[in-house]
Amino acid sequence: MREPRKIGFILNPIAGMGGRVGLKGTDNVVDKAIKLGAKPVAPQRALDALKQFKKLMESNDIEWYTAKSSMGENILKKAGFENIKIVYIPKNMNKTTAWDTQNACKKMLKLKVDLILFCGGDGTARDIYETIEKKLPILGIPSGVKMHSGVFAVNPAAAAKILKRYLENELRIGEVELLDLDEEKYRKGIWEIKLYGTALGLIEPTYIQSGKAIFREITDDEIKDEIAEYMVEEMKKDQDTLYILGSGSTLYHIGEKVGIDKTLLGIDAIVNMKQVGKDLNEKQLLKLLDKYKKAKLVVSPIGAQGFILGRGNQQLSPMVIRKIGVENIIVVATPSKLASTPILRVDTGDKKLDETFVKKGYMVVVIGYRLMKVVKFQRKYP
Repeated sequence: MREPRKIGFILNPIAGMGGRVGLKGTDNVVDKAIKLGAKPVAPQRALDALKQFKKLMESNDIEWYTAKSSMGENILKKAGFENIKIVYIPKNMNKTTAWDTQNACKKMLKLKVDLILFCGGDGTARDIYETIEKKLPILGIPSGVKMHSGVFAVNPAAAAKILKRYLENELRIGEVELLDLDEEKYRKGIWEIKLYGTALGLIEPTYIQSGKAIFREITDDEIKDEIAEYMVEEMKKDQDTLYILGSGSTLYHIGEKVGIDKTLLGIDAIVNMKQVGKDLNEKQLLKLLDKYKKAKLVVSPIGAQGFILGRGNQQLSPMVIRKIGVENIIVVATPSKLASTPILRVDTGDKKLDETFVKKGYMVVVIGYRLMKVVKFQRKYP
């Protein structure tokens, strides 16, 4: 009889709470996020992954090593697992910290777990990495606002499938980039992303996202001008339409062409070439969508990863997307970005909505002045 596999599990219960309320992260602003009406999202994301994993695994020869209460124990029990060993108890059960994550990891390292499965964002991944370095592989269930590192599955169901394949010795372990964004600067519209190191992750091309690629080619400015000119023409035709502009440099360029005070990393809104909303959160977007009956959303994929929704723009929640309509989403990107972004992805947190995009099959992406390219959605979503 073979020995049970040992899996460490860490849940960051506050991860991703700042997304829908427009805070672009949760680091140091948990209380503010709660005051704005933010609700926990990580526990449900973790539960979705664990329930799916339980369905996939025929055998029960897994020992779970986790922290007490909200840091892992509660969700494992809710998912139906029984072989759970508590290795760490947080001092404050209601408000866990990075220090708690790191101490739980130290215990898991001593107990020689095979892999650490965690639910959170880049900040959680970094906290784990600072403790275990390259001594253990890690796999992330995406639930933060910032998720640029190569340790994350593309969605919770994908995490379940990857973990199963790992336990069945179908995947190899390799070095992946661990990245994080300075949230304080991010909230001020400054994009400063840093490579913290190379962690051990699972190598799988379909269900693991690659590290974010940053494109800064000078020739792209001319292409962005062309894209912006085309979008300005479209906006002038639709004077009674609410245009919601996503985040990123291409969208910022469009805002400059229109003549508005566009936020680089926030969500803004325009009607009849005039700005009617800046750095909007989910509630503010819904209020505008109630006011204006016609709306279009303009977004750009994250380079290499291909996500147009669910990474850094959680303000564009499932409720917001449904009010806009999938058919009213416009994707824009420079050809150089698309060269390293062969597929598009979404991870809205709503499986049915995600499947709507997958069934659609593709999006027509604006790549210049009246120039379009058909780009497929990832079809093999678990």
